[in-house]
Amino acid sequence: MADVLSYRPRTGDIPQRPGVYRFLDDQGRVLYVGKAKNLRSRLVNYFAPLHTLHERTRAMVTSASEVQWTVVSNEIEALHLEYTWIKEFDPPFNVKFRDDKSYPMMAITLKDEAPRVFVTRNRNIRGARYFGPYPKVWAVNEAIELMIKVFPIRTCKPSDYERAMKTGKPCFAGQIGRCGGPCSHTVTIDEHRKMVDRFIAFMERYDRSEVDAIERRMREAAAEHRFEDAAKYRDQMIALETVLEKSAVVLPERTDLDVIAVELDELAAAMQLFTVRGGRVRGVRSLTVDTELDVAQGELLQQSLVSLYSDDGLVPPAEIVVPGLPYGVEALTEVLSERRGGVVRFTVPKRGAKEQLLATAHENAVGALQQYKLKRTADYVARTQAMHDVQEALELPEAPLRIECFDISHLGGTGIVGSMVVFEDGLPKKSQYRRFNIASARDDTDAMDQVLRRRLKHLDQDAESLAAEAEAQQNPNAPTFAYRPQLLLIDGGLPQVNAAQRALDASGVTGIAIAGLAKRLEELWLPGEEFPVILPRNSEALFLLQRLRDEAHRFAITAQRNSRAKALGTSLDAIPGLGPARVQALLTHFGSVKRLAAANEDEISSVPGIGVETARRILAALR
Repeated sequence: MADVLSYRPRTGDIPQRPGVYRFLDDQGRVLYVGKAKNLRSRLVNYFAPLHTLHERTRAMVTSASEVQWTVVSNEIEALHLEYTWIKEFDPPFNVKFRDDKSYPMMAITLKDEAPRVFVTRNRNIRGARYFGPYPKVWAVNEAIELMIKVFPIRTCKPSDYERAMKTGKPCFAGQIGRCGGPCSHTVTIDEHRKMVDRFIAFMERYDRSEVDAIERRMREAAAEHRFEDAAKYRDQMIALETVLEKSAVVLPERTDLDVIAVELDELAAAMQLFTVRGGRVRGVRSLTVDTELDVAQGELLQQSLVSLYSDDGLVPPAEIVVPGLPYGVEALTEVLSERRGGVVRFTVPKRGAKEQLLATAHENAVGALQQYKLKRTADYVARTQAMHDVQEALELPEAPLRIECFDISHLGGTGIVGSMVVFEDGLPKKSQYRRFNIASARDDTDAMDQVLRRRLKHLDQDAESLAAEAEAQQNPNAPTFAYRPQLLLIDGGLPQVNAAQRALDASGVTGIAIAGLAKRLEELWLPGEEFPVILPRNSEALFLLQRLRDEAHRFAITAQRNSRAKALGTSLDAIPGLGPARVQALLTHFGSVKRLAAANEDEISSVPGIGVETARRILAALR
């Protein structure tokens, strides 16, 4: 592969101006769209020697055959143009919003003669006032049903409204008490408009003063023996209290802001949006995206915010709480302020209620990303596609129905443990996981060599020995260590893969492929190859291999920690007066026997359950 791209423009020909650039392939398809404050400074980075580029950036620039750019006046224009081109060309190397579903909203059509409240996913209704988003349609319907008990406004369709106004007969929803518009012929258009204003005012502020006012009217009606009116006010008060209860107070009243949290890994990202109005969480939205090139959190935030407040018709609030400032924050602030019709500012909280709310949103984002990845792995079609893609990428004779993944874990070169996890048909077979205790090893490659040799020797068992193994487990269907995998996946890069290949060659076993998945760049290494195999970031194959690698790492870490804790606990168990609970308390407090031995008597006796005499015995035994 040439280290210099043939289509590289001369550096002097690239303007030092703000602009937007596009990489295109030989068919004219746009592969990637980006923006820059200085086009020359940004583009020369893509044309550095190929071996210095990030693997996925290298894949993009080598797939392209041309780069084009458009100069604009400032960063704001660049932001607008980049967004427009991404929407128009859908470049494969840009961020992919996979979970692009729209969330239900409550809409009030203020442009209508008699405004109507209803549920919609359409964010582009002219003159509409939106509230939400809500997680489910039923949640919006429930909110509307409660609200119209207190603020009866129009809910019927336009055709029903027109028919009722022409004929003088109430609309059907009005006849059953579900519509309070002029079409019910119980209020005038002006009276209805005032009720709509009250409806909106409460939804905007969630002000308890409305509840207090209704309670006063209820008590007055009861004192005057107007018990039917009092019962009506009671029901209205209960309805408003229910609305308030379903919206938790998290910040001071009159606080309006959006909280956006991000959880990002090498392949995908999850974003969680909390909409806070009047100090209450009024809506929650979860968005998951795939990333192709490496995208920093700031750049992902910028692209997501532009899309969120443009595509979905949402109006940004005056304050947006984020985990870190987005890329190009000045230009983004001006774009969102223009969209809002007022100043928008970004806040990165370090403490207090906003920081706690951001932490809660981040916890939800972590869960959303885990669920997203598990859902893809559990899907049969996705698993089948993943194994087929792995077969093609590694040029295997058949799909790898059984994949075994290996990892090494240790603590400063001690307590070395190897792990083996097994996936069959794209699903984990936890009953066949194994761990290997390594007495000593020069380094990780030596440990990997030992683990693979020990594992591969079991492949030579014949049918008779397999039957004997199953009989020994008193289970004829017991999983056997001798099942033959089609692929051995190694957690690591080329050195670990080459060590695995040496072990395979030494064992005399043939017909099993080896590959290594390096975590930092998520590239797939094959034995003896100069360059790795690059799987598309949104491919099912990479999701499957990443989950295998992560599961092997988790299993190895768990085994290593358990082994270490057992060894530490054994050395303390011999001390009189120390049972399992006290040993665990000491290890939790000090972290190791070495630190415990270095502590003084007062420090040890401060641990709950450990007295002065016990502390003296511990020090005497350890020293």
